[in-house]
Amino acid sequence: MLQTTGMTKKVSEEAEEMPCPVPVVVDLIGGKWKLLILQILIFHGTKRFGELRKRLDGVTQTMLTNQLRSLEADGLVSRKIYPEVPPRVEYSATKAGMDLKPVFEAMHHWWEQQPQLHHRLDELVAKLG
Repeated sequence: MLQTTGMTKKVSEEAEEMPCPVPVVVDLIGGKWKLLILQILIFHGTKRFGELRKRLDGVTQTMLTNQLRSLEADGLVSRKIYPEVPPRVEYSATKAGMDLKPVFEAMHHWWEQQPQLHHRLDELVAKLG
């Protein structure tokens, strides 16, 4: 530990004793689809199920349903059902979900600093056609 002032030392020791939350965060937002769902809802706003499915190349209806249910259960996504026939359902990022925006921005900034990896985006764009 570099800092040894009384208060800083106490806070640092307490932080070292706390379990790392990263595994929990990875469980909450990890995986291919959860991150992409959150990215869409955070940066592009409320979407209907069909709109999400069109934006998520390769996701099955079952997988999207399961991922949305999980995100909703964890309080990161909200679902609004309109009493129409057929029912209209919209998904939005909650406050907790929107609080992840700086995390996505940090990942984007990190990406910009890694030009040796930019070919991967070109490959993805080519694959999607």
